[in-house]
Amino acid sequence: MDTSRGASALLFERARVSRKDEFVFVGKLAAAVALCCLGGWLALSGWRPAAAGGVILLAAMYTHLVELQHQCLHHSAFRSAAPHRPVGVLIGIPLLSAYSHYRVQHLQHHRYLGTAQDSEFFGFDPRAPLTWSALLRGAGDPGRLVQVAADVARSCAGTWTYARGQIGERARRHVMGEYRLLGVAVLAAGAAAGLGHGRAVLLLWGLPLLLSIPIHFFLELPEHVLCDTGGSTDVLRNTRTISGSRFSRWFTNGNNFHVEHHAAMVVPVNRLAERHPLARRYAAHSEVSYPAFYRKVLREVRRNGKRRRIVDAAGPSRP
Repeated sequence: MDTSRGASALLFERARVSRKDEFVFVGKLAAAVALCCLGGWLALSGWRPAAAGGVILLAAMYTHLVELQHQCLHHSAFRSAAPHRPVGVLIGIPLLSAYSHYRVQHLQHHRYLGTAQDSEFFGFDPRAPLTWSALLRGAGDPGRLVQVAADVARSCAGTWTYARGQIGERARRHVMGEYRLLGVAVLAAGAAAGLGHGRAVLLLWGLPLLLSIPIHFFLELPEHVLCDTGGSTDVLRNTRTISGSRFSRWFTNGNNFHVEHHAAMVVPVNRLAERHPLARRYAAHSEVSYPAFYRKVLREVRRNGKRRRIVDAAGPSRP
């Protein structure tokens, strides 16, 4: 164990899900569903400003639901393990996030963070240089929906396989079943559009889904980017913690406390704030707020752009 870990042992302590933790999660889930209903009502209101606001609210809530799904992945939402998968499957549908596939790859991310085997479900390599083009590619993520379609097709054919390591046959069946469910949801939306409800499908799912992709990217970006992900397996060096506001803590479902989460991934996220003072003391990468982090990203992008222009101006090196 690293010296810093020994000095901050509380940061790595496990904790069981309590009745109160479960109540907090259910409350967050109920609030998200209520806000989705409000967003849907606004989107279909017929008044363009309200409809635009409804679409944005739905996109934000679909992103928030994936953060709640993330807590289900770690079995830290309910006292019993049983509800995590059915709840996680359902709340992942709006963003086309297959729970069991996400879970196996995300737990692999926790296991291999800081090594060449690390790979996240929503793919953006934090080790790559930050440039405008890299940020635009990550925010648009043009391959994600194509990959989901391919996974649905392979699952329907029964040929889906996990390309990033070992997976049990039961987990593989779960993954295929969930991708088939996503396929059914897409077909149902297409059928509704064919029956004359295309505007509703577009406003309630199509546009919010497309908008939620960049929202989710910029929400996940702070976790490991500009940290020592290529040279250290110590979460106090390869992960970032952000104090954040009450709003950002709610919207990200505690994802701002990412050092705390990687240090003890089974701890309910509503209890990570208790460990934040320790994380701020020992972590190499700590920010006061999300705007402070994004300013750091912009500085790095400009710095990399300046370096690239200097190299281009110098021309090819002579042999």
